[in-house]
Amino acid sequence: MQNLYVEDTFKGYPLVLVHGYLGSSEMWNLQKNYLSKYFRIIAPALPGFGESYKVKSVDSINAMAKIIYRCLEEKNINEFHLLGHSMGGMIVQEMVKISSKSINKLICFATGSIGDIPGRFESLDKSIERLKEEGIKETVKRIPPKWFVKGNLAENYYLCENAVKETTEETARNALYAMKNWNGYENLNNIKNQTLIIWGDKDASYNFEQVDTLNKNIQNSKLEIFKGCSHNVHLEQPQKFNETVKNFLD
Repeated sequence: MQNLYVEDTFKGYPLVLVHGYLGSSEMWNLQKNYLSKYFRIIAPALPGFGESYKVKSVDSINAMAKIIYRCLEEKNINEFHLLGHSMGGMIVQEMVKISSKSINKLICFATGSIGDIPGRFESLDKSIERLKEEGIKETVKRIPPKWFVKGNLAENYYLCENAVKETTEETARNALYAMKNWNGYENLNNIKNQTLIIWGDKDASYNFEQVDTLNKNIQNSKLEIFKGCSHNVHLEQPQKFNETVKNFLD
């Protein structure tokens, strides 16, 4: 298997950042500069996405979680903080389910406990259907603008454009099926890690019910709501997002 691309700043206590659907390691650029002053940033590009576009994609959340664990083992990292965004939030929940002993604090960002995402701007079945009908080029133009209040006019939208340049239809389809077939609800009560849940109140992918379910069922959790933000809070209010993450992890 081709090696996964993993950005690593090498110094400090490890903080693993897991991106979401149609993302890449580059999607964390506005976090790396600030957070790398305090933590060792580990930011993998998931198989088939971003800088790992040559790596064969997988079609299950569990497989993605195991791949990240394998990367961390290769780097001899056996204790770390963990942050996941959107589909990445499903992956980090799955990582806790596989083995929570190495995970210190957990951040679930713009995500939920059900892969089929009730209340999403369109169902995953619809996204799969449209991907097949319209192709990858139209999909990567159509979906990322929904992650910002200002759509493709948002200041940091270019990071989404960069992330999808090499994404194939197969990779996008596999990720949609991975999300659709995943359900982490029954494991929420087993998450004992201190957990921060981050959500923008204009998110068109995950509604309040989704993050409220996380907050009510993860025992040691708190919910931070960003007003006037959509799905990509970290790119819409990066300074506040970064400070919120650092303060929680301190």
